[in-house]
Amino acid sequence: MSKFAIRLLTLAMFSMALIAVPLLTTAHAAGGDNPAPPASDSSKEKKKNKSSSIDDPKFIEGYRAAYSTIYDRNDYAAAIGQLKALGQDDRADVANLIGYSTRKLGDYKVSQIWYERALKADPNHVRTWQYYGLWQVEQGNRDQAQYHLNRIAALAGTDSAEYRSLAAALEKSPGTGLVY
Repeated sequence: MSKFAIRLLTLAMFSMALIAVPLLTTAHAAGGDNPAPPASDSSKEKKKNKSSSIDDPKFIEGYRAAYSTIYDRNDYAAAIGQLKALGQDDRADVANLIGYSTRKLGDYKVSQIWYERALKADPNHVRTWQYYGLWQVEQGNRDQAQYHLNRIAALAGTDSAEYRSLAAALEKSPGTGLVY
């Protein structure tokens, strides 16, 4: 196979992975359009408020609306407002999507803060490791991105969509200027 055909095949597979990721119902650690219950917290009051939100139809509806705003309409600024309005931005799923949206808007410093906040809330949140790894690739931090890829492999395996997506980004030549 020629290099061009291999690259074209890789691009096609990467594109399909990006399309399929929002459609798949992923494991708890991966995140998705159904937010997972929050990690345990020492504060009883916080625990009560957070755990009840996962059962709150209004929260789930708002989260899904923001998710759709991001992945269907690519309206990242509106999605940030929707996510913050949920009052749950210390949850990994919510913080990760705020980080993703700010990264897509080009605010890398703020997106880094949100990714780190998501990982603080849930150190096993696979989609945050993926998106933060893509952030690292965009910043030229290939060693850090490789670390993120290794974390994904340990958490979700090398067959996961998150692993394949970040691995494909790392296969690209540095400095190609691609934004993920």
